[in-house]
Amino acid sequence: MGNVLAFCETSGDKLRTNALANITFARQAAEKHGGDVIVVLVGKAVSAAGSAAAAYAGKVITVEADALDNYMAETYAPIVARIAGDENASVVCATASATGKDLVPRVAALIGAGMASDIAGITGKNQFKRPILAGNAYSSVDISTDVICVTVRQSEFDPAAELATAGQVSSAEAGDVESFGAEVVRVESSKSDRPDLNDADVVVSGGRGMKNGDNFKVLEELADLLGAAMGASRAATDAGMVPADWQVGQTGKIVAPNLYIAVAISGAIQHLAGMKSSKTIVAINKDAEAPIFQVADYGLVATWEKAIPELVEEIKKLKESQT
Repeated sequence: MGNVLAFCETSGDKLRTNALANITFARQAAEKHGGDVIVVLVGKAVSAAGSAAAAYAGKVITVEADALDNYMAETYAPIVARIAGDENASVVCATASATGKDLVPRVAALIGAGMASDIAGITGKNQFKRPILAGNAYSSVDISTDVICVTVRQSEFDPAAELATAGQVSSAEAGDVESFGAEVVRVESSKSDRPDLNDADVVVSGGRGMKNGDNFKVLEELADLLGAAMGASRAATDAGMVPADWQVGQTGKIVAPNLYIAVAISGAIQHLAGMKSSKTIVAINKDAEAPIFQVADYGLVATWEKAIPELVEEIKKLKESQT
C-alpha cells in the first residue's frame, strides 16, 4: 500500500492543462496501490496555484524558493525524491512533457526506482502499456522495484475532473537547493497571445507543402480566428520555415486537442504519432492519397492557397453574424 505523488506543472495561479492527464493517471494508480493522490508543486511562486491543484487532489504540497525560479532537474529532483519518501509514495509520476521527461528519470535514479516512460495506460499494479513503433504497437512494461517512476503521455488520458470537495494545501521547505554547478544563464522565449501548443483546444498545423515560412502567415490568421495554437510537421521545422517548438510528432510535441487542422501535411508516421489522438482531425491536402486522410475525420482534397483563404472568410462572416 502506497500513495501516488504527482508532480504537476503550473502557469501562474493555474495548473498546466497537461497536469490534468497526469492526475487522471495518478488516480488510476492510487486505486491499484491502495493509497491517495498527492500533488506536489515546485517553483518560486507556486503557492498561488495551490488552491487550483486542491480541486483535483485530496492533498497538495507546495515547495517554494527563489532558487527554484527556473526549472532545473538538478534542483527539482532532490525535492521531489525527498517528498516521495516523506509521503510513503509507491508511485511518482509526471506528464511526459519536456519537463517531465527530464525530471522523472533523475528522481528515479535518486530513489533507486524502476522507470516506465511515456506510458499510455496502467494494466496492473506494476504493469504499464507503452506505445512503440510510432504508436503502431504497444509494449507491456513490468516494474519490479518497490517504488515506480512514470511519465504519462498526455494524449492517452482524459483530463481529470474536479473533486466534489477541495483538498488540503500545505507547504514544505525546499531545504538547501544545490544545482551541482549548473546554472541558468538566460531564458529566451517568444511571447504570443496564442495558447501553448500542449494546452490548446485547437491546433492549426502546416507542413512542407506550405513551401516557405511567409506562407504560414495565412495559417496564423486562421489560428488567431479560432483561438488556436500553431503547430508544424518536422519537415517544416527542419526546413527553417517556423520555430522548432512548433513541431508536432514523435520527436516533437504529443498533442490531443479537441480540433486538429492539418494543412499541407502528408501524414508521415512520425507526425501521426504526435496528433492522431486528437478528438477531431481535419486534413487539407492536394494529394488525395496522402496518409493524413487515413486518420482524418474530415478531409478536403484542395490546395491550401485556395482552401485556407476561403475558410478564413467564412469564419469571419460567421463571427460577424454572431456580434
